[in-house]
Amino acid sequence: MQLFLMRHGEASYLAHSDRERTLTDTGRYHTGEVSNWLAKSVTEFDLVLVSPYLRAQQSWQEVSKHFPEPRKWIVLDDLTPSSDPSTAADLTLAYAEQYKADNVLVIAHMPLLGYMVSELVRGVEPPLFATSGLALIDKHGEQCSLMWQHTPHSIS
Repeated sequence: MQLFLMRHGEASYLAHSDRERTLTDTGRYHTGEVSNWLAKSVTEFDLVLVSPYLRAQQSWQEVSKHFPEPRKWIVLDDLTPSSDPSTAADLTLAYAEQYKADNVLVIAHMPLLGYMVSELVRGVEPPLFATSGLALIDKHGEQCSLMWQHTPHSIS
C-alpha cells in the first residue's frame, strides 16, 4: 500500500475558529501545483481520508481536480490538529484494509501528520510538513518505510 500524507494548503487566520479557516490564494495554488506534480506518478486514489476542518476540505477540492473520483472518500473526525496520532494511524490502516485500498491519501494538519509518520515508520522522528507538503509511506505487510517528503518548493 502507498500512503500519501498531505498537509492542507496555506490558510488565512481571519476566521471565527481554527476549524473555519479558509485557504488563501497561495494555499490553493501550492496545493494545485503539488497535486499536478503527484498526478504524473499516481493515476488514482482508492481511498481518501480528510479532516473535517474547512482548509483541509478545500485542499481536497483542489487535489480532486487532478485525479478521478476515488472509490471511497471519508471525512474523518480523528484527523484534526490535536487528534491522537496513534488512533489516526490505526484508523487510516483499518479503513485502507476495509476498502482494500492500494493508494490512500490523507489530508490533515500539523502536528498530527508528523506524529503519524513516527507512529507508522519505526525509528523516524516526527517530520515537519510545510503547508501543501506531501510524504509517501510505503507499507508492505507490517513494514512501513518513509520513501520521500516534498514541499511545494522542492517540486518546482
